[in-house]
Amino acid sequence: MPKISAKANHMPPSPIRKLVPFAEQAKREGRKVYHLNIGQPDIKTPEVMLNAIRNSKIEVIEYSHSAGIESYRRKLAGYYQSFNMPVQMEDIMITTGGSEAIEIAMMTCFNEGDEIIIPEPFYANYNGFSCAADVVVKPIRSTIENGFALPPISEFEKLVTPKTKGIMICNPGNPTGYLYTREELEALKELVLKHDLFLLSDEVYREFCYDGKQYVSVMHLSGADNNIVLLDSISKRYSACGARIGALISKNKEVMAGALKFAQARLSPPTFGQIGAEAALDTPQSYFDEVKADYTARRNFLIDALNKMEGVFCPKPSGAFYCIARLPIDNADNFCQWLLESFNHNGKTVMLAPATGFYSTPGAGMNEVRLAYVLNLDDLKNAMECLDAALKVYPGRTN
Repeated sequence: MPKISAKANHMPPSPIRKLVPFAEQAKREGRKVYHLNIGQPDIKTPEVMLNAIRNSKIEVIEYSHSAGIESYRRKLAGYYQSFNMPVQMEDIMITTGGSEAIEIAMMTCFNEGDEIIIPEPFYANYNGFSCAADVVVKPIRSTIENGFALPPISEFEKLVTPKTKGIMICNPGNPTGYLYTREELEALKELVLKHDLFLLSDEVYREFCYDGKQYVSVMHLSGADNNIVLLDSISKRYSACGARIGALISKNKEVMAGALKFAQARLSPPTFGQIGAEAALDTPQSYFDEVKADYTARRNFLIDALNKMEGVFCPKPSGAFYCIARLPIDNADNFCQWLLESFNHNGKTVMLAPATGFYSTPGAGMNEVRLAYVLNLDDLKNAMECLDAALKVYPGRTN
């Protein structure tokens, strides 16, 4: 039998999805599973977006421009301008989800063997995207003790080699919920200018910043236009994960021209997704105010509940809708599988994502899990009851 590629063998499985078969079996056995493992909001998609798709008068579903429908790109530029970001239509390329934006950015900006520095823990699929693009991830550790703040720039400097071509961040962060400050971003800007690097910034959670803290984009940084690539998606802000619409944005004309060639090779982003996304730009502010208030309440409950459990520590995130918690367990992968295979609390259990998959360093995150507070408060309360009960009887508890 022919052998598959080395790249396919090296491609890491998703830590978010690899436990799905165990969850499905738990459900077949009649247990209720509370899904805190994946960033799939239960918030309703804006009606204006759904109506645009329902009422579309399209008779032929044609290819769109490879960079996306022009009317959508023009309107989307206005969205970014509302955040004081100097983005024009020609700076935007629409992609098939934020995932494709990241893949194309990596293939456009980096050669095989180039190195990219990423603060860890980071969104697990960055490992997969870098593997597909033959880019080498050089992780730099942020720690739970200080809430996963940006590591000192001096530590970044130690990792810079002749092969270093870029730095990548997620702001607000997945999986940590950390929100970078302007000072941290300015320090990164100076570093990429000093070493002539690309700065890739995944900013899909900008609508979800809490406690009055300010969202600062890399697009707010002056003097580094040619170094900056912004990556975005509609999935989270409109609770429209299945629409598969993202964007790659840069003022660097060479980057945009190179990215367009990859976009042409895949022909075009989804038509109905773009129709819905363009209409979604008319979503009233009241929608976001309600959603933000909902997530704030969920966050406050979840973090308080976690920190009340014996042996558990979880810093309070300032953005997105994730947190990383340190648990008194021997192995996060084993624990998360045990929850689904062997644990039953009044016919219920909880599904978490082992944090090991959000690190690139082997052995890191062994006693950490990521939780997504995308369920309503009643479900979160039940999920935390399950987790508390599970930690008391888990055979691999460490204290």
